[in-house]
Amino acid sequence: MVHRIGDIATALGGRAVGDIGLTVRGAAEPSGAGADDLALAMSPKYAEGLRAGKARAALLWDGADWEALGLRAAIFVARPRLAMAGLTRVFDPGPEIAPGVHPAAIVDPSAEIGAGAAIGPFVVIGRGVKIGPRARIASHVSIAEGALIGADALLLQGVRIGPNVRIGDRFVAQPGAAIGGDGFSFVTPEKSGVEEIRSTLGQREEIREQAWTRIHSLGSVRIGDDVEIGANATVDRGTIRDTQVGNGTKIDNLVQVAHNVIVGEHCLLCGQVGIAGSVRVGDRVVLAGQVGVNDNIVIGNDVIAGGGSKIFTNVPAGRVILGYPAIKMEGHVESYKGFRRLPRLMAQVAELQKAVSKLTKSD
Repeated sequence: MVHRIGDIATALGGRAVGDIGLTVRGAAEPSGAGADDLALAMSPKYAEGLRAGKARAALLWDGADWEALGLRAAIFVARPRLAMAGLTRVFDPGPEIAPGVHPAAIVDPSAEIGAGAAIGPFVVIGRGVKIGPRARIASHVSIAEGALIGADALLLQGVRIGPNVRIGDRFVAQPGAAIGGDGFSFVTPEKSGVEEIRSTLGQREEIREQAWTRIHSLGSVRIGDDVEIGANATVDRGTIRDTQVGNGTKIDNLVQVAHNVIVGEHCLLCGQVGIAGSVRVGDRVVLAGQVGVNDNIVIGNDVIAGGGSKIFTNVPAGRVILGYPAIKMEGHVESYKGFRRLPRLMAQVAELQKAVSKLTKSD
């Protein structure tokens, strides 16, 4: 698809200069851009790349001399990274899913499919399912009985939606996401070793044979509007009440949200985050990659946890944490500095011991 520079600038809320009628077909990094590409050069460090490439137009940093860079047109925006969101939306054609219901799809007669929906091959839609208008469902998706999915949803290949899951509008699920599987809940007839060490912090009176009995999941999952879930991420159904994910929350690939968890609005859960059962996560919380969260704790609003942090206790609102166990970020940084100094400190102690030993012998 061809786009005019002036139209792109309008879509981004930016300012176009030069030949605003110039057309482009795609976006590219500056050094690899062709004549029909819009080069993305949003920092002065990309100037050399622009000269190496063949772009005639570029998205530039504020104050750039576009004519000196050999361009015929340029777009300037107030916040380049935000402009990337609009720009990629302009150029993204989306997945190819033919309108209507594919002949190879299996749709229960009781299911309700909204107007303008597109359902691909080998999709299975169960009893009593409701799919909102303009939903797009790619191949090999399964939606279990009683599920409800709002308007303008996009479910990509192999997504699994469990029974009675409730999902709002504009939901996006990447390939392999699984929403509404059973929670990981098991119990032993007598007090288990895990329960014992929770109370004793490591001490065990005896070790005995134990067998695990399943606790069934009677709840489901409720997801708000504008939620996105990454490839092979999982959100488990609740034991009695529903697991919940709030409006606007974005969940990355390979994230695990366990049973009974409540995630607030506009959170970011980055790759390989694991949240154990019955955790409450506030609004606008950011958990960076590989953060682990212990069960039955509360994370307040606006918390940011650095990558690899392990959260074992409640976190008050607004705190920035890091480490294992997670503590205030500034405390963790100071502790790490101290750890780095240990070899030098030990060498100094050894020298002092030698000096003291010599003084003792001389006495």
